[in-house]
Amino acid sequence: MQAKGMAMNDAERVRLPQRRRLKMDGSPEAVPFYPHEFVQRQSSIGVTDPSALPLENLAVEDLDPIQRIRIRNAIKKYGGDQSLLPLADEDLDGALGLTVTINGKRHPTVAGLLLLGNERQLRQHLPSHEVAFQVLRGTDVLVNEFYRKPLLETFEEVELLFRARVEEEEIQIGLFRVPIPNFDRRAFREAFVNALVHRDYSALGAVHVRLDDDGLSISNPGGFVEGVNLDNLLVADPRSRNPLLADIIKRIGLAERTGRGIDRIFEGMLRYGRTAPDYSMSSAYTVAVRMSAADADAEFLRMIVQREEQTGTAMPIDSLIILSRLRNERRLRTTDLVRSVQKPETVVRGTLEKLVEAGMVEAHSTGKGRTYTLSAKVYQGAGQKAAYVRQAGFDPIQQEQMVLNFIDTHGSIKRADVIELCHISPDQAYKLLARLKKKGLIKQAGERKGAIYERPR
Repeated sequence: MQAKGMAMNDAERVRLPQRRRLKMDGSPEAVPFYPHEFVQRQSSIGVTDPSALPLENLAVEDLDPIQRIRIRNAIKKYGGDQSLLPLADEDLDGALGLTVTINGKRHPTVAGLLLLGNERQLRQHLPSHEVAFQVLRGTDVLVNEFYRKPLLETFEEVELLFRARVEEEEIQIGLFRVPIPNFDRRAFREAFVNALVHRDYSALGAVHVRLDDDGLSISNPGGFVEGVNLDNLLVADPRSRNPLLADIIKRIGLAERTGRGIDRIFEGMLRYGRTAPDYSMSSAYTVAVRMSAADADAEFLRMIVQREEQTGTAMPIDSLIILSRLRNERRLRTTDLVRSVQKPETVVRGTLEKLVEAGMVEAHSTGKGRTYTLSAKVYQGAGQKAAYVRQAGFDPIQQEQMVLNFIDTHGSIKRADVIELCHISPDQAYKLLARLKKKGLIKQAGERKGAIYERPR
C-alpha cells in the first residue's frame, strides 16, 4: 500500500505544469509550477493586474476618509494631477480606480485598499503589505520600525525617518550655494516608491529600507517583471507588476510621470561623483538596490552643475554614466562603456563625441584604438594636472623619443614594452615601431612575438 501511495504521488507530481528558471550558475532547469504561483506569473508578464482586483467583501463605507485628505494633500505637495482636486470623494475614487461598482454597490480595489484602508483591514485582507525601516551602526540596531498602515501614511512616516538622517554640506558654484547631501532625497523617494508600487503583493514579505555604515539599501518581494533584467534596466520600456497602483501614484505626483524613475535614482548618485546604484543582489524573487554612502566629489559636481547652467538642461543620464566611469577608470574605449550605458555602440560613440565637443572629454588616437579620457580642463579644474598627463599619454613625437631612450638604456625593446611604456594598444605599438623602422632609427631582429628592436649599428 505504501509503495502504491508513493507511485500515485509521483504521478500527481508529473502532472503538475512545469516552468523554467535559472539556477545560481546561470544554467536552466525545469521545476513544478504550483497553483499559488499562477497569479505571480500572470502579473509578471502583464496578463493580469492584481492591484485592480475588486474586494467584494469590503464596502466603500469601510474605508478611511482621512486617507482621501492625505491623497489631496499629496497632489498639492508633489505637483500631481490638479484636475483631481475639485472632484467629490466618489468621483475621486472612480477617477483613480480606488473603487469599482458591482451590482450597484461600490467596492474598493486592492489599490484602493492600499491607499484608503485602515491598518486592521490591511492586516486582514492584504497581510503581505508591510514595510520595515532599519538603521544600523556596525552590528547595533538603532531603529527597527515596522509599518502596516495605508500606503501614503507609511510613505510619509518612513520618509520622515529618512530625512532626519540626511546630512548636507554646501559648495559655492557661481552665485549659488549648492547642497551636497549624504543621500539624495529624490533618489530615495523614487527607489522607495518603486519598491512599494512594483512589489509582489501575492507574496508574503516586507519592503525593507535599511541605512547602515556602507549606505542605503531598499528591497521588495518579487523580482523584475518579464522583459526587465540587469542588462536593460535603464532602457527597458516602463512596466509595472501593478499597473493601476503605479498609475495612481504617478497621478498623485509621488513617482516620475514618465515612468523613468530609475534615471532619477542613477542621477541622484552619479552627479555627486558616487558609484552607480547597485542592483546586483536582485533575484527572481527580490529586487534590491544599494546606494553607497561614499563621500561626494565636489569638483565633479561643480563640473556637472556648470555644464547644466551653460546648456539650460539637466545632464543626460548617458553622459553622467560615461563621465562617472571615466572619473573612476581614467581611460576607456567605446566598447568598454556599452554595457554600462545599455545602448548600442553607435549611440555610445555619439554621446562620447558630444562630450568631446563640450570640452569635457578628450579622444586619443583613431579607429579601433580610439580611447577617451576626461579633458585637460576637467583635470585642471580639479587641481590634477599631473593626473591628466598620465592618463592622456604622450603625442607621437614624445612616444618615439621614449622608445629610443628605452633602447639606448636597455639595448633593445619588445612590442610589449612599448605598450606598457607609452600606454597604447598593441595595434598602436605596432604602428609606432613601423614608423621608427621606416625612418631608419631602429631595426628589427626576429619575427612575430619573438621580435626585438634595436638601434642600427
